Amino acid sequence: MVKIIMQGCCGHMGKVISGLVEKDEEAAIVAGIDMADDGKCGYPVFKSLRECTVEADVVIDFSSVKATDDMLDFCAEKGLPVVLCTTGLSEEQINHVRAASEKTAVLRSANMSLGINTLLKLIQEAAKVLAPAGFDMEIVERHHKLKLDAPSGTAIALADSLNEAMDHQYHYVYDRSQEKKQRDDKEIGISAVRGGTIVGEHEIIFAGTDEVIEFKHTAYSKAIFGKGAVQAAKFLAGKPAGLYDMSDVING
Repeated sequence: MVKIIMQGCCGHMGKVISGLVEKDEEAAIVAGIDMADDGKCGYPVFKSLRECTVEADVVIDFSSVKATDDMLDFCAEKGLPVVLCTTGLSEEQINHVRAASEKTAVLRSANMSLGINTLLKLIQEAAKVLAPAGFDMEIVERHHKLKLDAPSGTAIALADSLNEAMDHQYHYVYDRSQEKKQRDDKEIGISAVRGGTIVGEHEIIFAGTDEVIEFKHTAYSKAIFGKGAVQAAKFLAGKPAGLYDMSDVING
């Protein structure tokens, strides 16, 4: 039985994950971390990890970037593995993640879904064939109007996957309105749309001469991210220090 501390337990994803774990015979949430305890979690809730008195095997973090640094420090000090699902981290915080992974197991993924992580591999193979043939690569992502970061962490991960396939020869363009010039052959455009209650949609476009190839992933509920996070927690418990991602979970 994998014992989980859920950071951000009273948020939407925290509640989704709590519901999933209730039905999972291989895992249990033994404590939650949240500044606002609504009294409905069914397990003890603390305002910070440092106040938590319950022992666990792994932390799942679905909170905010403001809580990330202290959480990483605590987990590194205690050797407590952490599944880091919070997005919108600064470059300094990403470096903090790398430093923490030298002391404990850290799994960080821009998107926890199995579908997205399979897509990351598929578009690499497509890029290796299409980009050298002159196809332009564009990414369009759509999310609900409450999402704070843009572009999404998943969109950047998709761009990174394309760029990795092309030996990092490309640069990213987020806002073409700032420059009135023709598209560069070595750029990947990333466009963000925010509106309504869109859970998450990512479209990768390979635009060539007289033909277009598109890959698209649509999330219809946040449960897919919760399922991935629970899988990741069960995988990470007991793992040695290091930086992991969802490809490690998929490959076993």
